[in-house]
Order: sequence, then structure tokens, then C-alpha cells
Amino acid sequence: MIIIRIQDIAAHTGETVTLQGWLYARTDKGKLQFLQVRDGTGIVQCVVFKKEVPEEVFAAAARLTQESSVEITGTVRADPRAPGTPGGFELGVSDLKIVQVANEYPISPKEHGVEFLMDWRHLWIRSSRQWAILRVRATVMRAIREWLDTNGFLEMSTPIITPSAAEGTSTLFEIDYFGESAYLAQTGQLYNEANIGAFGRVYCFGPTFRAEKSKTRRHLTEFWMVEPEIAYCDLDQLLVIEENFVSHIVQTCLRERAAELKVLERDTSVLEKMIPPFPRISYDEAVARLKTLAEQETDPEKKALLKIEWGDDFGSPHETELTKQFEKPVFVTGYPTAVKAFYMEPWPGRPEVCKSADLLAPEGYGEIIGGSERISDHDTLLQRIHDHKLPVEHYKWYLDLRKYGTAPHSGFGLGVERTVAWICGTEHIRETNPFPRMLQRNYP
Repeated sequence: MIIIRIQDIAAHTGETVTLQGWLYARTDKGKLQFLQVRDGTGIVQCVVFKKEVPEEVFAAAARLTQESSVEITGTVRADPRAPGTPGGFELGVSDLKIVQVANEYPISPKEHGVEFLMDWRHLWIRSSRQWAILRVRATVMRAIREWLDTNGFLEMSTPIITPSAAEGTSTLFEIDYFGESAYLAQTGQLYNEANIGAFGRVYCFGPTFRAEKSKTRRHLTEFWMVEPEIAYCDLDQLLVIEENFVSHIVQTCLRERAAELKVLERDTSVLEKMIPPFPRISYDEAVARLKTLAEQETDPEKKALLKIEWGDDFGSPHETELTKQFEKPVFVTGYPTAVKAFYMEPWPGRPEVCKSADLLAPEGYGEIIGGSERISDHDTLLQRIHDHKLPVEHYKWYLDLRKYGTAPHSGFGLGVERTVAWICGTEHIRETNPFPRMLQRNYP
């Protein structure tokens, strides 16, 4: 018995093989049973012809319910009309073993509400759309490590439990740490700034936590982020690294997940344009562009959404309108110091601006990367900590880094879920995490 996986079926044309999987759908045509069987790598049609199998095998096929567990043996046939992922092949069944007949499946082909589907997320991930998105996610995560590992970066593990804030005290998840307050990490960046002193180029990759009371389609309270940090790197050098990094991720998905993107009906011609260089505009220019758009807007509601003054941070409507002006992701550089984190290097001659850059994805998906050159001067960093009213004692070790071998350095964070949402063209970020955590949602 040759056990194969559906993704490898093309290599076994004409052979008798066995598949182990689950029934995705069944069509009863009297003397024919058409079984759509999935095994996690794809879906293939298995044809059970009554006169070609023992009576008990045909009877077993006829009583299968959706998501029943089966082992099916048969001959692989090439047929361009055969449905599936990949399509073009089917199995002429000679034997079938039922592992389990599933209970009546709660998710039917009819339309279900989002809350219903989220309550059944543990089963919803089996649907073809969710399957495709999460396979793209896995490829994005592998491509991230692949590019970094082959470009001189070393992966470091940074703490999940931290004593202080890194991205603002208003979005911290506080926990009781043996009678003292501690927090779930918002970022591993500060620790990576220590790691570059030992290794030069590093990254951390894992879950991060933000207690944001947001219900937008872009936000989760727990999400995955990769955070590279580079010694002897300024903002200009950082942007080149970022655009090559993002391009590699997108091109890898186009090459390796074409079938999944087809399931999602993604317009891949948009993604094919993601070749460096990416356009760059300053925050100043971005605000000027947005003001012009607001002046030209005739819809009062949209006009109000686009309203902005210098010093304001961008909201979703602002980012969406900016990205409509470009075919590729666009870097916005030089944000106001007041709207960014405490550790960002001031712009030379403009202390009200910091050496920061956000990378905004096209089609309204917003910021997928936030990065900056970090403050390398001890006294400047100390003053910034005071300005943000942060407890200096919690940052003593971080300040020490500016006493012992300080150097210009930069880094960024890329959010996996937003990146996957953009590549897949999904409407909501909840679909890009197997078990998303959102405001009022931590089940299952």
C-alpha cells in the first residue's frame, strides 16, 4: 500500500495509492458516488462506481457524512475536468475504509454570520477559503525566516513577560508576576537592541500583545510580528532592507501558493508589481496630499474623515487614500516625534520630527511595517524617557546600551496578519490567524 498526500498526486498517475483524509463533500448519482476528499494538502475527487467495488465498499461510501475520516485506495487518473486543489486528477476507488462517521456538521453550505463562524473557528479552518489563507500564512512565515537567515540575521528569543512598556502604556496587558506588576510584551525590540551588541544583525519572531480597544478590520489583541534589528544602519539603509524583504515574501507566495491564491480569487497581477524600489514620501508631503484630497472631496462625511493637520497621526481613511496613489507599497518617512515611540532618533535640525518610516500596503491594507532609526545617544534617550513619564529604573539596562559601545542602529517590525491579509486580499484580519484574539473574543 502506497500512502500519498494529495499535493503529490500528479507524480502517481496510473498507480494504485491510498489517501488518508476527510470527506469534504459527497454527491450521490445512484450508481456513482463522487467524494471530495481533503487531507490538509489539497482536495481530490474520488469516484466510487458501484459495479467496480465490493457491495460493502459502495454502501460505506454512500453513508459517509461531511468530515468523516476515511482511508481510500484507488488508481490515480489524469482528467483535466476533475475538480480539486490541485485539479486535473481523480481517484478511481477500489477500496474504502471508514475511520469515523462524523456527526452532523454544524457549518453548512448556507451563509453563516461571523460570530457563529468564530464560535466554530476550530471547524471553520477546514473550509477551503480558510485553508488557503492559513497555508499562505505558513509560507509568509517561512519566507520571513528564509530571507533573514540568508542575509546575515540571527534569530533571538525575547521575553514575553516584561517589566515595562515599549510602545505606550495605554495598550499594556498587565499580569500579576508573583505579587508584582508585569506585562505581556508589546515588542521584543528593546531586547534586540541589546542583542545587536553581541551579534550585529538579529531578529525575534513571535506573538505580541496590544490591549487596544479597537474593532477595526486591521486589529488583533494578539498578533505575530517579526522584528529585525541592525547595528550600524541608518534610516535610508533600513528602507532598502525592508523593500527587499517584503518583495521576497510576496514573490515566494506567488511562486509557491498560486493554487491557494486562485482559491481566494486574488488578483495576483497586483502582487506581481511588488519589485523594489518602493516609492518614498515624507510625512509633510503626505499631509499636503491628504489636505488636497480633502479639499477636492464633495462628500461631507468622507471630507470629515480625510481632515488632518500637521502633527496628527494617520487613521485608516488617510492611509487608504494615500495608497490609492501608488501601485506599490509606499514608505512614509519623518513622522512627528509626538505620535511615535520614545526611542526614535530625532531628525537632524528638526527635533519635532523623528527618523521613522511606515510602509503602507496598497488597496487600503494600511501599515504592514513600522520602523525607525533608534536613539543612540544616552542623554537624548534619557530625556525622552522623562518626556514620556516612564519609570527610569525600568530602563536602566536599556540606557546602559548607550554607555558601552553605542552606535547608529535601526530596526522595524512587520505584522504577519496584516501582511497575509494584504497578500490574500481578505476583508478582515481575523481570517489570517488560526485562532484570532480580538476585543471580546478569546474563544475558542
